[in-house]
This record gives sequence, C-alpha cells and structure tokens, in this order.
Amino acid sequence: MDSRNDKKTKEQIMVERYEEAKTVRRIVFPLVVVIFVIIAGVVTGSVLYVNNALKPVDPSSEEIITVDIPLGSGVTTISNLLEENGIIKDATVFKYYVKFKNEHSFQAGTYELTPSMTLDEIIASLKTGKVYQETKLTITIPEGLRLTEIAAIIADNTDYTEEEILQLLNDETFIQTQKEKYPETLTDSIFGDNIKYPLEGYLFPATYSFVEEKPALEEIIDQMIAKTNSVVQKYMADIENKDMNVHELLTMASLIEEEATNESDRKTIASVFYNRLEIGMPLQTDPTVIYAIGEHRERLYFKDYEIEDPYNTYVIQGLPPGPIAGVGEVSIEAALYPENTDYYYFLATKSGDVLFSETLEEHNKKYDEYIGE
Repeated sequence: MDSRNDKKTKEQIMVERYEEAKTVRRIVFPLVVVIFVIIAGVVTGSVLYVNNALKPVDPSSEEIITVDIPLGSGVTTISNLLEENGIIKDATVFKYYVKFKNEHSFQAGTYELTPSMTLDEIIASLKTGKVYQETKLTITIPEGLRLTEIAAIIADNTDYTEEEILQLLNDETFIQTQKEKYPETLTDSIFGDNIKYPLEGYLFPATYSFVEEKPALEEIIDQMIAKTNSVVQKYMADIENKDMNVHELLTMASLIEEEATNESDRKTIASVFYNRLEIGMPLQTDPTVIYAIGEHRERLYFKDYEIEDPYNTYVIQGLPPGPIAGVGEVSIEAALYPENTDYYYFLATKSGDVLFSETLEEHNKKYDEYIGE
C-alpha cells in the first residue's frame, strides 16, 4: 500500500476523532451545566427551607397553645407533637437541631407554648418543665355542648356578652375570613340549607389559654376553630377514603357524642347509625329532637318526635343539615372507624349502660326490662 495513502488515512482518522470529541463536548458540557444548576438549586432550596424552619412560626403571635408531652416521649414524638400544634414549622428539622445541639432530658408534662417562640426557647422550656409565658385567661369548653352553650361559657369567663359572642359567630364577614384561613375544614357546607349556626360543631372542646387578660373575641374563636382544623387535618386521607366530607364527619360525630356515655360505646353506636343509613332507615336519635326544639329537655313526649324540623331525625332521612354539638377526637375516630356489627338499635339504661340489638323485637324487650315504667 502507498505510504502517502496510509498517512492520509491516519490523518482522516485523527480529524474524525477530533470532530467526535468536539461533538461530545458540545453535548456533555451543557448537560454538566444543567446538572450543576439543578444540584445548586436543590442545595440552595434545602438551605433556605431549613433556615426558614429554624425560625419561629409567627414571631408576632401571642396565642398560647397547650401541648401535652406524655411520659417517656422521645425526641421524634415531641417534634411531631410540636409540629401538629403549630409550635414549630418542621418536626424533622427540629429533631436534628436538637441532636446537633446535643440537647436531652426533656420533661413530660403539659406546656403552654406560643408560635412566636424560637427553637432554643422551646428547648429551654421542655428541659425546665416551665411554661414560657404566664397565662392570664383560661377557658375550658367541655365536649358535647351546643354553640349557644359555648357562647355562655365564653361570656362567663370574659367581659363579652352572649349577644356579642353570638353576633360574631354568625357574622358572615368573620366567617368568610375563617373559611379563607382554614379552607379544607370550613367549606361551603356550613352555609347549607337549614343550617341554624354556621360554626356549630366547629369550636373544638378543649382548654384554651391566653397571655392577655382581655384577648380579642376574634382571637378566642379563632383558637377554637384552629384546634378543630388541626385535629381534622390528621384524618383528611381517611375522610376522603370514606367518601365523606368534613361537614358530614362532624355531623355524624356530633350524634355519636350526644348519644354515647362511655368511650367504648362510641364505635358501636356509630355502627348502628351507618347500618341504618345503608338501608334507608331514619336515624331516630333523641338529641336531634332536643336540638330542633332549641332547649334541653329531661324527657321527650310523643308530640316532640313529630316536630317538623330539618334536624329532627325522626321525620327526616339521613343526617341532619349539620353538627348539633362540639365533638371530641374520640367521637371523630368513632365516626371514621365504626365497629362492624349487625346492630340497628340501642338504648341507654338508667345506670348508663348502652344495650344493643339487631331486631326491633329484641330492642323492645330490653326497653321493657330496663326502661319501661
């Protein structure tokens, strides 16, 4: 073979390799730049997120939130509790911050904390077992109370009158601001047909503490709605899986709350209600009659059960338009996770026991034995 042709072939190969290398560089370099930008963006975003999570939730907040730290709680449990109650922004960041600072020996107890606290202030409080700020006003709302009864309790503990409180609780502008603040909990259902009070069932029964001696009424109500929102948010996935909305859940939970005497009865009572709904049988629960009447009755008469009212479950099918009382978390869980039974009837004895039956005949026998005069 001619040496000149051989040399030419080698030169062509070198040129081709050079061109290939240029092509590879043109492709690889932009990819490297893109990857670098992505990595830099992720790192920057992570740093900004962590930096934000290390700051107080709301530096200007004076709201006092009661947090119970059970005995034996680890850092993970405590972190989750603080995030659930709105004291910190991110449980994971707080947990690693505690480990980074080599903090430990947190004490169990009931703490009154505020969203304006720094992480170091929260840690100091948990280590000393002391509350961060002195409470000047405490309002306790028991479970199972109607909105008008809750208004009376607020009035008894503050300078606000029941009329002022009820006026705010029915003020459409105030309610709209709350709907915007808690859109998943306060939906358009609270303004549904025949609703007596839009916020009935949305003021969570709990103890509320305030650092101000005379907090704004809006702040008091907001805390109660915020508590309902925080509890409901924990169950949103299960609410959707049950093909319910929040309003229906709280309505069912309020019926359970009003009927149950013991915690253990609630899921079984819930099963009765769901069994009745499934076959189109009226719920026929006395508390709805009392709610329809608008005042407490020690005893109901036959004429009471015939009252034409959208809340009276003796004359309507299905659930009433809305909740009839404030409910605790146990009743919410009962409404979400009822027992699987074949019961369609129940009655409470004079001793407080609840007896369940599958048939009307069985139910009537128990009524004659335990209730009949």
